[in-house]
Amino acid sequence: MMQDYEMVIGLEVHVELKTNTKIFCRCATKFGAAPNTQCCPVCTGMPGSLPVLNKRVVEYAVKAGMATNCRIALNSKLDRKNYFYPDLPKAYQISQYDKPLCEQGWLDVETSAGEKRIGITRIHIEEDAGKLIHSPGKGTLIDMNRCGVPLIEIVSEPDIRSAEEAKLYLQKLRAIMLYVGVSDCKMNEGSLRCDVNLSVRKKGEKALGTRTEMKNLNSFQYVVKAIEYEFARQTELIDQGGAVRQETRRFDPATGKTSSMRSKENADDYRYFPDPDLVPVVLTQQQLDDWKKEIPTLPDERKKNYVEKFGLSALTAEQLVIRKEIADYFELAAAVTKAPKLAANLVVNEVARLAPEGTEIPVKPEHLAKLADLAEAGKVNSSTCREVVGLLFKQDADPEELIRRQGLEQVSDPALLEQYAKEVVAASPKAVADYQAGNAKAFQALVGQMMKRTKGKGDPALIREILQKLV
Repeated sequence: MMQDYEMVIGLEVHVELKTNTKIFCRCATKFGAAPNTQCCPVCTGMPGSLPVLNKRVVEYAVKAGMATNCRIALNSKLDRKNYFYPDLPKAYQISQYDKPLCEQGWLDVETSAGEKRIGITRIHIEEDAGKLIHSPGKGTLIDMNRCGVPLIEIVSEPDIRSAEEAKLYLQKLRAIMLYVGVSDCKMNEGSLRCDVNLSVRKKGEKALGTRTEMKNLNSFQYVVKAIEYEFARQTELIDQGGAVRQETRRFDPATGKTSSMRSKENADDYRYFPDPDLVPVVLTQQQLDDWKKEIPTLPDERKKNYVEKFGLSALTAEQLVIRKEIADYFELAAAVTKAPKLAANLVVNEVARLAPEGTEIPVKPEHLAKLADLAEAGKVNSSTCREVVGLLFKQDADPEELIRRQGLEQVSDPALLEQYAKEVVAASPKAVADYQAGNAKAFQALVGQMMKRTKGKGDPALIREILQKLV
């Protein structure tokens, strides 16, 4: 049933900007402060208080727009978005409606099917709301510290067609924000969170279906699971003759399911109008030019360089640049190795896995580079390389000395490997017969037996060559 439908996804990503003070007042933005200790009459909406726009917020929003190929507006304005919610004490949010700072951008992601461009409708600035703390049996408490924390909302075009593409888009977007330095993007602290708008339609149809919105997803895993569940729910509902309601839904990580929260509002329901307390945002071309000069080399530029200079695949290059510290590390290793492709694979598959984001990489780049050179020279095989990287993470050392001390040198003696091969062939008549009958997997089983005999240190290419002669 699901094969007859396709999902259409647009994402609204909220990114907290890394400013010292809030968007319209001088209150601090530090995460984790005691409740209601970082708020004032302005950010709690007291009568008579007046907002003043933080210039740094505009600068960071513009830089984010430039880094995502947006057109930057020299003239924009701030609007009131009116709705009542317990964590929004003044009953309106200061945001942007018809004249956002940034529009018509895009970014490219490297999917399993190749590169795909995803459009960005707009990026606008706004203030965050407070935080509700639900205490079972006691009620709901409100922490106003987050009121007025500056946000940019990045709204994509409905160009996303799978959970994989949504995850890749978010990862790339997060990487760009970190490269530019406008946010710490700590999803566990709510610095980056995502609303998923999803509808389904029969394959081949052009009209969009009725969408639902899943709010405040703060991990890539939750986004993927929420999309997969909601797609299945909507296709089943439509297939049974039901109709999808336009509504806001909550995703429960414990059950992996979404549930209805409230009907989804349209723009008219918010009664937008220009904020009378704030002047229009007017920028000069000179300001834009100055800010653009401060944007560092971005992921796509690095990716292109890795493909052209080192001959890496687009996918490997994308995996490197998605984390700036990993890309920095690779460049240091690549500068001193004769085998940059092997070094890249070790960084992507081992270093990035063993050093989660926020942790230090304990292995010197030159040691990883030397390990790649040893592999290129045939002194260690790929499985031994992985083992050595794990050992280096426990205690960094010269990899050549470590390999010698641990007895991990590759077994490449043809006479010894031929002796092992004859023993393996003699002990595996069924596998030999299956291979001779055309079963390629049987040959791989023989190779596996050889690797077991050599304790994982055999030269794979030489093992295959010898086995093929014998069987």
